[in-house]
Amino acid sequence: MASEKVFTRKIVRLPNATPSGLPYSPAVIIDNTMYLSGAIGMDPATNEVVPGGIGPETEQALKNIGGLLKVAGIDYNNVVKVTVLLSDINDWPPMNTVYEKFFKSHHPARAAYAVKNLPKGAKVEIEAVAVVGKIVDQE
Repeated sequence: MASEKVFTRKIVRLPNATPSGLPYSPAVIIDNTMYLSGAIGMDPATNEVVPGGIGPETEQALKNIGGLLKVAGIDYNNVVKVTVLLSDINDWPPMNTVYEKFFKSHHPARAAYAVKNLPKGAKVEIEAVAVVGKIVDQE
């Protein structure tokens, strides 16, 4: 009988974030893959959506993702897949303008969808998959 490969599961949380009390983890690392739960534009200290609409919400969601990446010792260049959920597909252009500030090069694969509602009345939710470790680019 072949030996079964064993993986280590590591839960990743922002150090100063208020626990949500919900049954999910902000991010999970299995082997060298990090799965980041959907992040809305919520201030981690208050668990409230930041004011100002799609731009500030997108920025805060991506900062929240960046904080989790940092805890894992990586950054936005390690992100390989992103899914963006929008409460209004017409918010795609301003969301994309903010998004481009975080993913300047090494653009991950991405999908964007319009959805009926998001938690806490948010306008955007972003989830991601990242690789933990050194990445060598090949064209």
